[in-house]
Amino acid sequence: MKPLKIALLGCGVVGSQVARLVDEQSADLAARIGAPLELAGIAVRRPNRHADVPPGLLTDDAAGLVARDDIDLVVEVIGGIEPARTLLLSALEGGKSVVTANKALLAEDGATLHDAAAKAGVDLYYEASVAGAIPLLRPLRESLAGDRILRVIGIVNGTTNFILSRMDATGAGFDEALAEATALGYAEADPSADVDGFDAAAKAAILAGLAFHTRVTAADVYREGIGDVTAADVAGAKAMDCTVKLLAICERVTSESGDQVSARVHPAMIPRSHPLAGVGDAFNAVFVEAEAAGSLMFYGRGAGGAPTASAVLGDLVAVARNRVTGSRGAGESAYADLPILSIGDVRTRYHLALDVADQPGVLAAVAGAFADEHVSISTVRQEGRGDAATLVLVTHGACDAALARTVRRLSDMAAVRRVAGVLRVEGMAAE
Repeated sequence: MKPLKIALLGCGVVGSQVARLVDEQSADLAARIGAPLELAGIAVRRPNRHADVPPGLLTDDAAGLVARDDIDLVVEVIGGIEPARTLLLSALEGGKSVVTANKALLAEDGATLHDAAAKAGVDLYYEASVAGAIPLLRPLRESLAGDRILRVIGIVNGTTNFILSRMDATGAGFDEALAEATALGYAEADPSADVDGFDAAAKAAILAGLAFHTRVTAADVYREGIGDVTAADVAGAKAMDCTVKLLAICERVTSESGDQVSARVHPAMIPRSHPLAGVGDAFNAVFVEAEAAGSLMFYGRGAGGAPTASAVLGDLVAVARNRVTGSRGAGESAYADLPILSIGDVRTRYHLALDVADQPGVLAAVAGAFADEHVSISTVRQEGRGDAATLVLVTHGACDAALARTVRRLSDMAAVRRVAGVLRVEGMAAE
């Protein structure tokens, strides 16, 4: 058969690996697909900076490359919202199947891309957008299509996982662990997308959409970063035989009013016995709970040029096969259209550390504040030091809004000198 021609948008860390693998594995890829793949052009901003790429492939005219009549497939690894959105819409509307790793675009405006793909009868695949090389999205979209997914919880950002793992292992503070991550190349010069939770929130939106057949955007995801996690928080977790992780949590919540979707990203304590607790360094892992299949865990490298390129190539083979056979893969499934649950209505457990005056009646007053907001206390530990003390409390399951009101009441109490830390506790029974 005649070659299927590919337009590659971007030739950075991931794009260069995609180009290399397409070239080095050309014979195997052709055998798997039933037709050869041919890299017809690579769009970059500065062609003169890519001396390792045959100059005949390079162009700074991405729109012109995508519009070419001879292009069959478009692979996008440039990231960001624009010009990626315009380029991909042009490709889809022109009848070209698309493979993308662009989590930010999918989380902000995936609906527009899906609608364009459906209208044109072509494929839109994006396995590489979440958790790098880990095969995760296709199992959610295809392998578990006949099951009812209840919960998806995972570590989906390697930078923050490295930082929190180092804080746990060494007792270091956040700034010290971030500096180490930067020196080792795990953190960008501007790490805000990672440490503030934006990267994980985009991935959570994609996971929730696939798991619960509902369109979920990044704006629907509650987000907290790890910048406020202290060495004392990590030590407090150790005292409970827990560790602190930045978690993406997507849940189907059932109530009297019907099912809703909860999607959130925040640091949380999890028991060391939980499968996610042992995920260290910059690795990713996602734990899926389904009604029939039970508990499933996906683990591996969540970033990096070669691992992410592996996921891109997997999608590329799939859409190329469909092109050869004249078929189309599974499209968007958003039939459920479930409402998004407000973070204030989400129930979980909480760990609080309070600096208080060491005097009679303080514990009773603190307990009264919890009782007034109908937040039940599970355990209390007090450590005295002179005229002051630290109270460490763990609650039973409580709504986020009730806990927030409790914290405000505690902050206004004369005997409470400081609310030193508040962390959610996951992986334990809510009640």
